[in-house]
Amino acid sequence: MNLAPITVIGNVTADPELTYTQSEQARLSFSVAVNHIWYDQKNEKQEKVSYHNVTAWRYLAENTARVIEKGIGVVVYGRLEQRSYDDKDGNKRSITEIVAEDIGVLTRSIETITRRVGKNSGEGQPQQSGSRQSSQQTGARRARPATAAVGAPSDEPEPF
Repeated sequence: MNLAPITVIGNVTADPELTYTQSEQARLSFSVAVNHIWYDQKNEKQEKVSYHNVTAWRYLAENTARVIEKGIGVVVYGRLEQRSYDDKDGNKRSITEIVAEDIGVLTRSIETITRRVGKNSGEGQPQQSGSRQSSQQTGARRARPATAAVGAPSDEPEPF
């Protein structure tokens, strides 16, 4: 159990990098931009962006690498970890990163960006994720639009 959890909600800043260690453990690394918005004493909107490095391991790394890309909104739950290393010039550096225990995709963000087509489809053209053609290729289904009467009987069968 994680006694000091952290949850970050933001957008992926670049396509994630999936690598494997010598012992064949999957490692995914990416960065998340988090916007902090507030209003000052003059009631003027202020904004500050923070960038957080995220690392995921094993099955979480492989599964997440299939789904996220630059611009996708994510929720990252994990723990903060600090480590030190020597840079190219031999200087001692320290970095703080989030070691992910769980990563969720903000589905609203998928509708607003152009997604890459899967490698198995044979096409290299990006498509709008909300398009009918894209959802047919991936097998995804769109939710049925809500009706005015919630819970009212419908002649349509349930989509699942």
